[in-house]
Amino acid sequence: MNEHPSTAQNNGASRIDDGAERVKQATSNAVAGAKEAVNRAADHIESGLHHATDKVAAGAHHASDTLSDAGERGRAAYDATMDRADEWLGQVRDYVREKPVQSVAIALGAGWLLGRLLRR
Repeated sequence: MNEHPSTAQNNGASRIDDGAERVKQATSNAVAGAKEAVNRAADHIESGLHHATDKVAAGAHHASDTLSDAGERGRAAYDATMDRADEWLGQVRDYVREKPVQSVAIALGAGWLLGRLLRR
C-alpha cells in the first residue's frame, strides 16, 4: 500500500478537480433554473400589466364615449330650449305690437304682484 507520492498527489488533485467540476455543474444548473423561474415570473408580470393596461384603456374609452354622448345630449337640450325661448319671445313681441295697452297693464300687474310676494 505504498503509493508513489506523485500518484497520491494526482489522485488528490483529480478528486479536487472532480469535486470542483461537480460544484460548477450544480451551480450552473441552479443558475439556469433561477433564470428560467425569473423569466417565467417576468412573463407573467408582463402579461398581467398588458391585461391591466387594456382594461384601463377600455374604461377610458367608455368614459370618453359616455361624456361625449352626454355633451351631445346637453347641446341638443340647450339648442331646443333656446329655440323655444326665441319662439316665445317672438310671440310676446307680436302680442305687444298687436295690443300695447293690454301689454303694459299686464306688465304693471305682474310687477305689482311680484313686489308684494317679495316683500313677505
